[in-house]
Amino acid sequence: MTPLSLYLCSLLKKNKLLICYNYLHTHGTPLHLVDRAARKTRLARLLDMNFRAVFRGRVTGKVLAQQSGAKNYREATMCTSSASGQDMTNWLWSIYHETKKQTEALIPVISKNSVNPNTIFANNEMSLHDIEIYGFDYDYTLAFYSRHLHTLIFNIARDILIQEHRYPEGLREYEYIPNFVVRGLHYDVQKVSMVDMYNGGLHPVPDKEVIAMYDGCHVPLENMSDFYGKSSHGHTMKQFMDIFSLPEMNLLCCVNDYFMKHNIDYEPVHLYKDVKAAIGDVHVKGIMYRAVEADMENYISYGEQTHAVLKKLYEDGKKMFLITNSPFDFVDRGMNYIVGKDWRDLFDIVIVQADKPGFFNDRRKPFRRVTDKGVLHWDRIHKLEKGKIYKQGNLYEFLRLTGWRGSKVLYFGDHIYSDLADLTLKHGWRTGAIIPELRKEIKIMNTEQYVHLMTWLQGLTGLIEHMQVHRDPASQSVVQEWIKEREAMRSQTKDIFNSQFGSLFRTYHNPTYFSRRLSRFADIYMASLSCLLNYDFQHTFFPRRTPLQHESPFWPEQTSAGALKMPFIPHRTTTEE
Repeated sequence: MTPLSLYLCSLLKKNKLLICYNYLHTHGTPLHLVDRAARKTRLARLLDMNFRAVFRGRVTGKVLAQQSGAKNYREATMCTSSASGQDMTNWLWSIYHETKKQTEALIPVISKNSVNPNTIFANNEMSLHDIEIYGFDYDYTLAFYSRHLHTLIFNIARDILIQEHRYPEGLREYEYIPNFVVRGLHYDVQKVSMVDMYNGGLHPVPDKEVIAMYDGCHVPLENMSDFYGKSSHGHTMKQFMDIFSLPEMNLLCCVNDYFMKHNIDYEPVHLYKDVKAAIGDVHVKGIMYRAVEADMENYISYGEQTHAVLKKLYEDGKKMFLITNSPFDFVDRGMNYIVGKDWRDLFDIVIVQADKPGFFNDRRKPFRRVTDKGVLHWDRIHKLEKGKIYKQGNLYEFLRLTGWRGSKVLYFGDHIYSDLADLTLKHGWRTGAIIPELRKEIKIMNTEQYVHLMTWLQGLTGLIEHMQVHRDPASQSVVQEWIKEREAMRSQTKDIFNSQFGSLFRTYHNPTYFSRRLSRFADIYMASLSCLLNYDFQHTFFPRRTPLQHESPFWPEQTSAGALKMPFIPHRTTTEE
């Protein structure tokens, strides 16, 4: 999407020389916007013309006064300082209304530049021409699950708490709340709170209480989670990065809410460990696996697209491998449903129960071969063969046996830490993050409501930034009203994605911690593997050059190729939600 905020900000900076009468050309004449407009994009030129129209009639005469000398310049600058409060108020509001009018006129133009949800976005330049080997995680990479799975995990873990950990029967009143939490949140194990202003229960905490709780707005780095987002070795916070963690966050909030409502004393750390253990049992004891296997149609989706991607890679002669933490029987049944009984013919190597992220760091665990019936062979593995199933092992042994090293390997996974971080930092593989939430967020960004909101928010922010120089009481009163409007709009831009925690990728104008980690550990990212169907194997992904704060915003192109609705490889319309 065209970065309107940059255009607006820059244009307002140019108009500042007209409003404040303090920017003169070296020859005593004002800088000409028309000359610069010729070098801008169509949208920038349109914005330039609109903003010049806003200010031209009111200030041109005063600007011309600057051209005749310093005396007239001082007289011109005194016009605003000596103006009555009512005159300044009327002047500022007239600029406000005209700016809003002109901004709203641009919305149809901006709306045409909607982002394609099926785009692959690049953090680093990468060419598919260089990729010879493709690796995949299984859960939420090859296999996508419906929302029913989160409800299932929540209900089973809740019942485990009641039956095995002797938690109150009243917890059965709580049900899974879809769209309540988002990935990437930090949970303070000791203070019983989601860092984003939630008290560990189901109710927000006022800003003042949050600031008092942490003695300000800063959380020391040593209190944050460890490298993998876990609360260990003295770290008091746990970061929830896994899609499977959504039911866990829900359950933590519900249990805390119940205890607080009923004034039950409890030890926060023990509560966290109990919930974590209950969620773990759902996976480790195979309860979730058996439930999914019994009703594939209800829990697994997107099978057709995954099959198409694997088939495309196979037909192009690419080597493929699977490394997953899930057990073979679960993966086998799922892949039979998604791809077909011959799914193993597509893969050169299949590794199950790998125990990532330990798989990428441990040098000791050997590979073991597993039969189709789950029988474990104890023979030493000298070669990883196609058609056979292997368990555990470690990446160092994998690299030794295959020789698949460096940037010719591209591995896809949904967990930024467990799947991608070590591969990027230690082993030099290229990495692709699968972010299912991306498709929904892009669709929201493409709505007229969001475009309207963000366009005016940037315009209003520019007005505040440049009109704050008027320090008289009347002007400051107007600016304060604008600031209040801006704060309300900022909250709306957050709530439009998630009314509790906002967007997965941005908190107000800043990238979230999740987004920063994504840009660090993933070369490319996309909503699902099906996005690969839109590109050929010669395609090079280029990251968008986003100007730094001190750089000029007017680069010739600031939008990822394919992100806008431009022609690229014909493909079927996907129905993924």
